[in-house]
Amino acid sequence: MINTLSGRFLVLTVIFVMVAEILIFLPSIARFREEYLLARLERAQIASLNLLAAGEMIAPEVEQELLRNAGVLNVVLRRDVARELVLSGPLPFPVGQTVDLRDDRAWVLIRDAMSRLINPEPEVIRVLGQPVMGGGIQIEFALDSRPLHAALLEYGRNIFWLSLMISAITAVLLFMAVRRVLVMPIRKLVDQMDRFAEAPEDARRIVTPASSVVELRAAEEALSAMQSQLSQSLKQKERLAQLGGAVAKISHDLRNILTTATLLGDRLESVDDPTVKRVGPKIVNSISRAVSLCEGTLAFGKAEESPPALTRFDLATLAEDIAESEQLAVAADVVSISTDIPLGMQVRADPDQLHRVLGNLVRNARQVIAATGTPGTITMCAHEDARAWWIEIVDTGPGLPPRAQEYLFQPFQGTARKGGTGLGLAIAAELIKGHGGTLTLKETGPNGTTFCICLPRDGILEIV
Repeated sequence: MINTLSGRFLVLTVIFVMVAEILIFLPSIARFREEYLLARLERAQIASLNLLAAGEMIAPEVEQELLRNAGVLNVVLRRDVARELVLSGPLPFPVGQTVDLRDDRAWVLIRDAMSRLINPEPEVIRVLGQPVMGGGIQIEFALDSRPLHAALLEYGRNIFWLSLMISAITAVLLFMAVRRVLVMPIRKLVDQMDRFAEAPEDARRIVTPASSVVELRAAEEALSAMQSQLSQSLKQKERLAQLGGAVAKISHDLRNILTTATLLGDRLESVDDPTVKRVGPKIVNSISRAVSLCEGTLAFGKAEESPPALTRFDLATLAEDIAESEQLAVAADVVSISTDIPLGMQVRADPDQLHRVLGNLVRNARQVIAATGTPGTITMCAHEDARAWWIEIVDTGPGLPPRAQEYLFQPFQGTARKGGTGLGLAIAAELIKGHGGTLTLKETGPNGTTFCICLPRDGILEIV
């Protein structure tokens, strides 16, 4: 019970109500004590005025009866300057406390009331006050503390039981209200979560926000959005798994076809046509890379991307080859592809994988610029320092849309053009990560986009 939300709320409610009752009890018992003494003061004044009105001596028995009816031991009334003992009786105990009812400060009243409540020792209390209805200058009387202590105890017990009853009723009502308004909706939400967890692919089990409580509705909306995203992700992963199986089969057959094309392409070297001699090797290289890609796809279906075979090579030569190959696919007056890489700059990487990365980035930029119908340029530039080699692909295209930036490097989501799959950037990022480097979007906007590749010299990049 105590470990439940309802149980803890019940206990806290009882505690808080009792604290409130204590805060109410302190001034309440102080007021009760003050009214108790004021009532004795009025009775003592009435008894003394009756005696003074008689104008003659009265029998001791009558005087004691007046004192008993007033609830006091003696009365001293000051009507003029003189102080006169009007009614007197024996004092059973010495005077232990003097109380001035004319001092009505709250903290003084509370202090004296609590002091009397916790002090059971009998004593005589001397009380000073202002006579009511102009009955004199000052009235003074003495009383036994025991009846006052008993009355305070009785009042305290009544207040305690009343507070306990109020606390119990309040706690039960609040418990039922909280259980109805808060606990039951939360439990219902938990049940819906458990139901969704049994079959997260089933969109019918996604939570439908329906609570009228603002906070609970916000929780339901957040949970619904998360479940929708999770359900879509699971469906997408299932489709990707199916697609992976299909791609593996296609890659197997395509590899065989491309192997035959490679054998046929080798015969182009014997043709004397200058154009064929210039284009033939590029075709053969492209087919070889396609075969390598098919083999890599088959390997990826079994495990992860194969680790890079690191070697040193001339980056400018690789970039020129990519620029020439991509330039063949588009007129130079539509998209101009160029390189700005220092001659003789040697990088340590896998040439085939870096070729795939740069080829994907340049191809994406070329297709986006060509789709706009506005001429543009693509430049591959590079520099190096003591820590790493830095390669940038800069284009003057329209920039990446917001969705592409949000899901950058995620398969089937981070595409910047209609009909694209978003695989190119995902593959490129994974290949560069295999080198221990990073592929980042440096900047994008209406004036163009810049991607930056960082290849660490020692194979481990520490970003500062």
